[in-house]
Amino acid sequence: MIALFTTVHLALAAAWAGAMGYSLLVVQPKAERFFRERSDDEYEDFLLVMAHGNRWKVIPLIAALLLTAVPAKFYPLIPVYLLAAAVFANVSWRHWPRRVFALPAERQRFRRSLRLQAWTMTILAGGAFLTGLAATSGLF
Repeated sequence: MIALFTTVHLALAAAWAGAMGYSLLVVQPKAERFFRERSDDEYEDFLLVMAHGNRWKVIPLIAALLLTAVPAKFYPLIPVYLLAAAVFANVSWRHWPRRVFALPAERQRFRRSLRLQAWTMTILAGGAFLTGLAATSGLF
């Protein structure tokens, strides 16, 4: 049974880190290039559409990671996921509401802030995945 929880846990951690990495390394740079020739308002509208509803996909993912960490015996990863969840909560309930009402001159600051927070979550989720994988491989 531990193997099942371990597999599910590692798959979820890999999915979160992979989705974040793909967004940061592929989607966002391409969107930035695509909208370079268009108005900043259109770019911001696109980003809002891309972000809309994502929190309701990530919340169950984080909950599942926390719930599977215990039976998978990944106790040391729980604080890492809680830290990533705190960053996610800040992005979801502080950053985006403020950004929606930001003045055009403030957008670059919000974009930089989001990129930093997204990288933080990616590194935390990816690090947790690699730590869990190493632990199951006998490296720890």
